[in-house]
This record gives sequence, structure tokens and C-alpha cells, in this order.
Amino acid sequence: MSDTAPARHRHDFLAAAHDDNARRTRWVVALTAAMMVGEIAAGYWTGSMALLADGFHMATHAGALGLAALAYRYARKHRNDPCFSFGTGKIGDLAGFASALILSVFAIGIAVESTLRLIDPVRVDFASATLVAVLGLAVNIVSALLLMGGHHDHHLHDHGHDHAHGHDNNLRSAYFHVLADALTSLLAIVALLAGRYLGLGWMDPAMGIVGAIVIARWAWSLMRDTAAILLDTHDAPAAAAIRARVEAAGAEITDLHVWRVGPGARAAIVEVAGSACSAALREQLEGAPTIAHLTIGVR
Repeated sequence: MSDTAPARHRHDFLAAAHDDNARRTRWVVALTAAMMVGEIAAGYWTGSMALLADGFHMATHAGALGLAALAYRYARKHRNDPCFSFGTGKIGDLAGFASALILSVFAIGIAVESTLRLIDPVRVDFASATLVAVLGLAVNIVSALLLMGGHHDHHLHDHGHDHAHGHDNNLRSAYFHVLADALTSLLAIVALLAGRYLGLGWMDPAMGIVGAIVIARWAWSLMRDTAAILLDTHDAPAAAAIRARVEAAGAEITDLHVWRVGPGARAAIVEVAGSACSAALREQLEGAPTIAHLTIGVR
């Protein structure tokens, strides 16, 4: 016999701050796209590889942030669509995975171009390039502050209820795109100042390589985390909490599946053997780590 309470049949597993996070992301998309055009144009004009790397890096961010904004909209629009068996809570994870793939490709391109510039240096207009890089850093800081509120609030909420497993990976991808972009802007400024005042022209392409490594590491981290959610990997900590509560009720678990269906929301299928009734087990599981969709089977 299986039991899924009617109240649990809702499949709207979007984050509590979904709409606010979407609005923040749209503002950052506009800022990033405008600065991207300026940095790439200035990079070609001044000959700065570090500035070009930062501009193309910002281009990947503009694309990734655009995906994030579209993901928020799509998830909201289709949250009650019966075609999605467990709602659209993982649309943001899919967007995060896609943006990580795009970012990794650009990281390889930046590393290759920077290496070529180390072998065959080109003339750089350090003064003009530095001004553009500083402007880019300022835009990154403003963008980070826009996203920080939603990321910080959600982070606090997670620590109260869901620890590190409840992050909105769509917002997380946007937030860390901006932070990584700020870092590459800072590296570009350091390289340009070193070239202008210390005569260390090789620092410009070298910082391009450093930026590529930072981008690649960030992309791998996000790809790993989002892939785990998209593949419905078993949530061991939540499963352990459920197992402890069920055993405390005097029942024996014969099968248990727990996986993420949205930011801070999990689905669980619990099959037990014993005399405990499903209603008693459901009451026992109330308060278990954010189980948004619970199915209980009693043999």
C-alpha cells in the first residue's frame, strides 16, 4: 500500500525568493552586456590580451546570465505544467550546467590565445586599457552587490533549514560568474599597471592564463554540483535523517530514495515493513530535511 497525502501533490518546488532573484539577475544581465561590448572593443583597440580575456569572459557571463534569467522565467511559467512530473525546480540547475560548459570552452580559448601572446608579444596601450579594466571592475562590483542580497538571504535560510544543499544553483551560477569576472578584471588591472610602470609586458598574457585557470576551475565546480542534481543522485544526509525517524517509529526500511527536485526541496520514496501505519510514519517524518514530496509504502 502506498500513501501520498493530497497536500503533498503540489509540484511548485521553486525557491522562496524565485521572483526576486529573477529580477536581480535581469539587472545584472543588462549591466554585463553593456560592459562586455566596451571591454572587447577596447581590448582590440589597445592590444591588451588581459582586457580581451576579461571582455570575452564577460561575454560568457552575459550569455550565462541570460540563460539564468530565461530559466527563472521558464520555471515560473511552467511550474504547474503536468508534463513535469516533479515540477520545474531543476530548470535552474540545467541552466547552471549549460553555462558551466560554455565557460569551460571560453577558458580554453583564452588560455590558447594568451599563450600565443606570450610567444609573440604585441604592443599594448596600457593607459587606455587600464581605464577600461577599472570601469569593468566597477560594473562587476555593482553586479555582485545586486546579486549578493538574494544569495546571502538564501544562504542564511539554508543554514536554518537545509544547510548547503538548498542553494538555488541558478542564482549561484549568476553570483559566481560575477565574482569570477571581478577577479579577472582585477588581474587585468594588475597586469596592465605592471606593464606600464615596471615594463613587465609579459604580465598581460600571463594574467590571461591565470584568468583562464580560474574560469576553468569555477566551471568544473558548478558542472560537478549541477550534474549531481540533474542525475538525481542520492541525498545521503537527508536519507540518514529519514531512516532514523522511521526506525524510531518501530518500522524497518526496505527501500529508500531521496533526491533534489528544487532549491531546498527534496522528494522521497520510503518503503517500510512492519506494523506502523503510513499516517503514523508521515507524522514521524514531519520536520525531516525539506521533504517537499513524500511517498510512503507499507508492506
